Amino acid sequence: MRFAALMLAGSAVALGGAMAEARLVAPEVSDNAITDDGFPRTLEEFGFFIHADAQVPSPGVIPYELNTPLYSDGADKLRFLYVPDGAVIEPSGDGLLQFPVGSAIIKTFAFGEGEDRTLIETRVLLNRADGWVALPYRWNDEQTEARLALAGGRIPITTPGGEEISYRIPNKNQCKACHSLDDAVIPIGPKARNLAPELLEQLAASGKLDRAPTVAKAMPRWSDASVGKEPLARAYLDVNCAHCHRPGGGASNSGLDLRWEQDAPFALGVNKPPVAAGRGAGGLLVSIEPGDPDASILVHRMNSNEPGVAMPELGRSTIDEEAVALMRDWIAEMGS
Repeated sequence: MRFAALMLAGSAVALGGAMAEARLVAPEVSDNAITDDGFPRTLEEFGFFIHADAQVPSPGVIPYELNTPLYSDGADKLRFLYVPDGAVIEPSGDGLLQFPVGSAIIKTFAFGEGEDRTLIETRVLLNRADGWVALPYRWNDEQTEARLALAGGRIPITTPGGEEISYRIPNKNQCKACHSLDDAVIPIGPKARNLAPELLEQLAASGKLDRAPTVAKAMPRWSDASVGKEPLARAYLDVNCAHCHRPGGGASNSGLDLRWEQDAPFALGVNKPPVAAGRGAGGLLVSIEPGDPDASILVHRMNSNEPGVAMPELGRSTIDEEAVALMRDWIAEMGS
């Protein structure tokens, strides 16, 4: 599985005994920590979790999953939303969402399962009056605390595939590099089109979402092979690549627009010569050569770990073999 199902303990009994009960006194989320200037030194200061190392959220902090998640060396992702009391998320455009000031998006990266699970980092996006702020927090070896890591860091990890890697926690500027549109930090994960309808209805019923938006074309679940190669490939490109490869994105000079809503084949790279790929093109002539994955720059770059060639440039140290195979099949189908 790409990521494990989120398991939440709903009571002190679930965590076991009187000691767990004492630890489950629910903290209030600190709205000031989210909206004030400055960067809290520890994750605990936000009050997002009752029991942070078990990732049990505080009241008002909502767990969620994405239909198609970002690939990060096979890490499990535990995702949460927070919207302050009295504020609501507004639908915006086809399947997009506008979060109110005071909102937070929380994502913890972990490897392993059960008692062997290790929390690596928790990234938070905070919506302040002057825009979104992205901050990384690194978990200590004892798994008792996550501290602000503005400079990022490296941690030796064994991936689910058995590879030994140096996992990169991004520094604050690298967070901005991926979460940037027209030089402003934005969320890139929780779009309505990439969320389950049941979650949207739950948010609307609880008053956290103004209304459940109508999504003309929802993105498929990554595990649903029945939808066909094209929807899965397009959803993957949207989630993993389109935050840079889109108008206003960090790689807009490439001329590629890999967003889910883009329908023009040339903008997606079909028969499109590279503009700014340099040696990353590997001597190939077009981003996507219909019917020929081996002649397609897109496959070449996804299938490389070489600096200056590998795409995405940030966020992975391993090749997503499953995604490369999918792209090869999708491109091969274009020639049939």
